Amino acid sequence: MSGTLNKVMLIGHLGDEVKIHYFEGGNCIARFPLATNESYTNRQTGEKVTNTDWHNIVIRNKAAEVCEKYLSKGDKIYVEGRLKNRQWQGEDGQPRYTTEVHVQDFTFLTTKSNSGAAQNNQATPNVQNTVSKPVDAPKEASPTNNAPEQEDDLPF
Repeated sequence: MSGTLNKVMLIGHLGDEVKIHYFEGGNCIARFPLATNESYTNRQTGEKVTNTDWHNIVIRNKAAEVCEKYLSKGDKIYVEGRLKNRQWQGEDGQPRYTTEVHVQDFTFLTTKSNSGAAQNNQATPNVQNTVSKPVDAPKEASPTNNAPEQEDDLPF
């Protein structure tokens, strides 16, 4: 195989509010931490163990503005993107490194406006359609699908 692939797919919860920065010319960038969990039962002790991994999420331009408007800490989101490594020099002169997920596609699984409604088993389809427009949703989550949605954690 001669090609390469850099693709990340995550489902997790926001660890903080979306922080957005605007540049001259109207472009912007949003950043937020995303937590993913792995749970298992320790065979020796029978104790349930949960490990949390934190991911640095980066979204640009119109999609960043949509995320800032609709997402808040604790909301669940599906993101798809690429891993990018970044290096800079810290205030102490030492080199710093970070790995980020640069998002190309996303789907909100819970949002500010429907998280309360989801707890009451009420649907808010207008929010999902509004969110899906700026970035292409996965084919399985297409708003043209007329089948009733089931309550599950998968975005497809």
